[in-house]
Amino acid sequence: MSSAPVDHKLHFKTIILSDLHLGSPYCQIEKIIEFLHSTTSETLVLNGDFIDGWSLARRGGWSHRCTRVIRILLRKIETEGTRLIYVRGNHDDYLDTVLPLGFSNIEIVREFKYRTREGTYLIVHGDGFDSVTTEHKWMAILGDIGYQTMMKTNQLYQRHAARLGLPAFSISQWTKAKVKSVVAFVDKYEEQLQELAQQQGYRGIICGHIHTPANKTLGNFHYLNSGDWVESNTAIVEHYEGGFEVIDFPKLRQWKSDASQRFRFQRKPGERKRSEDLDPDFTPFH
Repeated sequence: MSSAPVDHKLHFKTIILSDLHLGSPYCQIEKIIEFLHSTTSETLVLNGDFIDGWSLARRGGWSHRCTRVIRILLRKIETEGTRLIYVRGNHDDYLDTVLPLGFSNIEIVREFKYRTREGTYLIVHGDGFDSVTTEHKWMAILGDIGYQTMMKTNQLYQRHAARLGLPAFSISQWTKAKVKSVVAFVDKYEEQLQELAQQQGYRGIICGHIHTPANKTLGNFHYLNSGDWVESNTAIVEHYEGGFEVIDFPKLRQWKSDASQRFRFQRKPGERKRSEDLDPDFTPFH
């Protein structure tokens, strides 16, 4: 029996990613590429702020690695038959002039109604529930500049923290958790989404925008937030057996490692290439 390593992908019914912010200096591009290479899905939803038009307009920052992400997505559509849903966000509001748009296996929309066995979910970026973004774009852009300043400060701290024996720390995550006005904003944001779901009969709402991953059930309302790929590096996955789950990048790597370790490699006499058989009792999603 051979112990040669092999690369196995994790298979999901649906994957929902938001706030990749391609073109931003703080986009975790290598983790995004690894995530996309490690997974397949029938449907892949990019729930807003896929490309950071605001950041690109201020300073530029598109790289060949950003182009690589686009190529991976196109290959998924072509070779894996993936259905790609691109939901417009506030940082990619340049799409407003062409929405809705559909071609091949790609749909670009403002929102997307997704039916599951548990009920219908509304997938929307969520900036429409942020009055600053919708009514005062200039303030939202200033806020984005402030956020990127915090990210720069985080980078400088992390660069020296290990050498000085200091603990890991994120200013932006601390602000979200501790500053009362920010906590109140997040609470209000979730309340508005719950009200919309109740009024329109949705089982739940799946969004992004605030860079705070969540998976909450409040009565009959299911609230999911896919987080971001600037700090949290999280995604929402729907399993084939049903149910959504928020996973982060370390969990993805762990599942992938577990899956590869449970595969068996067998070589027949005289066979030059290995063949692999998946253990039928193993499911890499639990």
